[in-house]
Amino acid sequence: MLPKSPQDHVTPASAAQPTADPLSPPSPWARSAAGANTFDHAAGTVLPTIYERTTAAAIAHEAVNLGQGFPDREGPEWLRQAAAQALTDPAVGPSNQYAPGLGLPVLREAVTEDHLRRTGISLDPSSEVMITTGATEAIAASILAFASPGSQVLTFEPHYDSYGSMAALAGAELVGVPLSGPEFHPDMDALEAAVTERTSMLLLNTPHNPTGTVFTEQELRRAVGIARRHGLVIMCDEVYEQLVLEADQQHRSILSISGAAEVAVAIGSAGKSFSLTGWKIGWLCGSAELVNRIRGVKQFLTFSSGPGFQWAVAQGLQDDRGFFAENAASLAAARDLLHSGLHSAGLRPNRAASGYFLLADISEATDLDDVAFCRLLAEEVGVAAIPVSSLIIQHRSDQRSADAPDPLRRLVRFAFCKRLSSLEEGIDRMVSRLPKVL
Repeated sequence: MLPKSPQDHVTPASAAQPTADPLSPPSPWARSAAGANTFDHAAGTVLPTIYERTTAAAIAHEAVNLGQGFPDREGPEWLRQAAAQALTDPAVGPSNQYAPGLGLPVLREAVTEDHLRRTGISLDPSSEVMITTGATEAIAASILAFASPGSQVLTFEPHYDSYGSMAALAGAELVGVPLSGPEFHPDMDALEAAVTERTSMLLLNTPHNPTGTVFTEQELRRAVGIARRHGLVIMCDEVYEQLVLEADQQHRSILSISGAAEVAVAIGSAGKSFSLTGWKIGWLCGSAELVNRIRGVKQFLTFSSGPGFQWAVAQGLQDDRGFFAENAASLAAARDLLHSGLHSAGLRPNRAASGYFLLADISEATDLDDVAFCRLLAEEVGVAAIPVSSLIIQHRSDQRSADAPDPLRRLVRFAFCKRLSSLEEGIDRMVSRLPKVL
């Protein structure tokens, strides 16, 4: 069964208008910002992302930055040298002019080979793989391609903030199904119960940001079944696929699930896989039909990007020289250090099975909500972190909080993709200073 076409999501005019939500401004730029909780309704201006604001606070207060999720060490030198050679030696690398719209053939083939080697998924590099300007563009193009105006888009929350931004820009409504700690595994019954006649897409993310949960094969099978029964498209954000930290857990791509080919696309990222986030090289995989539809949007966003970087990433996917295993082991050690340190500081962190982040429950340490706690943490303790409420659907969380406290507002996200010395300094500050200011 193919996903419903946009005309299958026609709703009454009043329901299709983004302004039906009193907190959703009418202009596309403002809707986009509001969808990511970065629109100042009082001033009518766009705020920087929560990541930028947190980094700015870290700089202003000379705080250890455990907020923004970027590694504070460079990716492998040999891969950076490959990119430099590709940019400067025409006998080795590609031209520095436009890459093909679908991406360099050598990278599409490398992505195909990598998927086949790791997951057994066989893809056609000529039609089922598209290179994008980071996973961010793949996410944007997918949502803009399938989230028809007036429809609803379902995701689990907390979630990566661009989901809300792009859904709002498309004129759709993002609907969140909360994940519950400490395990944060998805409630698939709750997900299906949230599907309505207006639903157009499911946005999945595994390994999950920011909880670190690796979705099980059974959970992915349920998601594919839901999509097929209701005629939905699944966009599965898999950018942390190389960052699974537990030996007894394994990432499964949505495309490995029987029946997914007709309804799902998967997104990957060189930035996350190789700790080179500034390169902005991502990819999108799926059936030729779905990839072609997304291309209708993507080719008018950036058309193509960085041929030298694309060429270098292809070399890395063909042979990572042990980097993936080494990086995962290093991240696991950093996670364990921060996990222990947060416990010592009186917080209750989860044990993330993947990715860059730990979520710490602050309920036993303070009555403050996550926003106030993070402000105090930066200004008085000298550690910057992210309030998880910035990664949920804000005003619907406000409505839930009127009846009962929203547990997602008592969580703070700490990044462990940092040097051990940075983590140790942050832990020392929290253990010694936090009890004095709470």
